[in-house]
Amino acid sequence: MLTNSLQKKLSYLPMSARKALAQIIKTLSPASWNKFLIPLQLLTHGNYSNLGEKLHKGSELLEITNDISLYHRIISQWNDPAAVVLSSTEPLTTLTNPRQQPQTDAFFHQMMALDMLTYLPDDILCKVDRAAMAASLETRIPFLDHRVVEFAWRLPLPLKVHDGQCKWLLRQVLYRYVPKELMERPKMGFGVPIDKWLRGPLRDWAESLLNESRLKQEGYFNPKPIRKKWLEHLSGQHNWEFHLWDVLMFQAWLENEKHNH
Repeated sequence: MLTNSLQKKLSYLPMSARKALAQIIKTLSPASWNKFLIPLQLLTHGNYSNLGEKLHKGSELLEITNDISLYHRIISQWNDPAAVVLSSTEPLTTLTNPRQQPQTDAFFHQMMALDMLTYLPDDILCKVDRAAMAASLETRIPFLDHRVVEFAWRLPLPLKVHDGQCKWLLRQVLYRYVPKELMERPKMGFGVPIDKWLRGPLRDWAESLLNESRLKQEGYFNPKPIRKKWLEHLSGQHNWEFHLWDVLMFQAWLENEKHNH
């Protein structure tokens, strides 16, 4: 959805204009954008939470020229993971090996297939299973019944995305049984305020794990980009919670392994 509409709109702009637009967006910090857009939020009663970070990430997409690179950038935390993890290269996976990527009739379908092979089992379903089993619940995912999945894959793309609206056919069915006001509203996630925790109660813990001397001694990470993001996060210039959390989880695991051995 995002990739198709974004690429279509950007195709009318020459690369020089796209680069200039990206630089204009980056002249203001995410925090400044958030303050600047407060009147818009009040006037429209919209939810523009953390819009500054979204604008900055969008500016990075302006210089991308092909679909698969755009998809990789959207789903990645770090722009260049190999520059963060020492002596590393991107592994040849379904996402990085063209020969392993699904061959479909449209890039929309390719993104859906990649999500089904990676994001769905490795993230969404994993979280659901862990949360459910922690409460001794056995969950079922009816939309992943193989007959539903097989039927959905046989549908032409216009029945899935129509006039800019995704899940179009499913919506038409639900309109018969569910009031529209229950469906036509923004998603409400279950995010936790990691950004505030890292600046507050978790600051000392994170600082210990992200200590520059420690990172150098352990030899797994390049300290420079990590420390840069950590200091920017602490100052409030940027919200790098997810970038930092990735590193912190590895560091916490490594520390636990050292104690166990």
